[in-house]
Amino acid sequence: MNFWNKLPKPMMVLAPMADVTDAPFRRVIAKYSKHKRTDGTLGGADVTWTEFVSADGLVCADILGKEKLLADLMYSEFERPIVAQLFTSKPNHMEKAARLCLELGFDGVDINMGCPDRTIEKQGCGSALIKNPSLARELIRAAKQGAKSNQTDGIPVSVKTRLGYNQDILEDWLPELLLEKPAVITIHARTRKEMSKVPARWERIKKAVEIRNDIGAETFIIGNGDVMSVEEGRRKASLSGADGVMLGRAIFGNPWLFNPLIKKDDISPRDKLMVMLEHSKLFVRLLPFKNFSIMKKHYKAYVNGWSGAAKLRAELMQQQTVEDVEKIVQAYLNEYE
Repeated sequence: MNFWNKLPKPMMVLAPMADVTDAPFRRVIAKYSKHKRTDGTLGGADVTWTEFVSADGLVCADILGKEKLLADLMYSEFERPIVAQLFTSKPNHMEKAARLCLELGFDGVDINMGCPDRTIEKQGCGSALIKNPSLARELIRAAKQGAKSNQTDGIPVSVKTRLGYNQDILEDWLPELLLEKPAVITIHARTRKEMSKVPARWERIKKAVEIRNDIGAETFIIGNGDVMSVEEGRRKASLSGADGVMLGRAIFGNPWLFNPLIKKDDISPRDKLMVMLEHSKLFVRLLPFKNFSIMKKHYKAYVNGWSGAAKLRAELMQQQTVEDVEKIVQAYLNEYE
């Protein structure tokens, strides 16, 4: 079933970010962003994405390799609705991986057509697909087939992409994708060449909405880029006409992001440090085979914004185990509180 149709607009959704929005962090985000709305329902991120996962690996890897990839598709019921993001340049692999995501109980499947990583592009995936519209369209059809998108027991397929590769070709690129009728297209308002070196051009999200409307497509448009709060996201949605806004970097060090009852400036250093520890322990428990240094990019964000944070942060960056991190944090709290 297409869950997208049931969501309030504008949607505020969590971006998929490699080695960031993994299962441990998503659980922390779900826990601290959940809140009770005035109507009694639970609020938080309206939709959550997994990190992108190789469809080729899900289909062709050995048992150990598949186990590691499946860990990237681990999720809790508290994160719903949750979308599995896949990448590949092989339609047959996309179909099989999308079917697996359906069997795993995901609410939707998303195709990554925007990642600028050279290793991904060399496989013909990510942003490289912007230069190959016919293959991009074939991948959408394959994903919809695997996800049974046109059947009552199926799940919807969406796409995340950019304005273009070297140049902004939105007027040519977007209509190609719309012809395949994905449920949602998320557009990062920069080209691949621009990366994040220039401000996101939200006037182009407005143009994307106009293109969608002129074609008469029913695909939802989500804008992405330089949105640092839900309030800012709502303003950008209002100005652009987008059906939703995707927030990414704003989540670093702030799992409370989607909770309007908690203001960032009201979160104490103790609160940040205790959630950081909780996050670290979850990482070790859920992803024991991954390098603990992945957590250090989070430490830079959690331990920030108060007197003495820089010294503590520098000390934490030298640690290799969660036990040592906990000792340092407890010693810091005992000394300064």
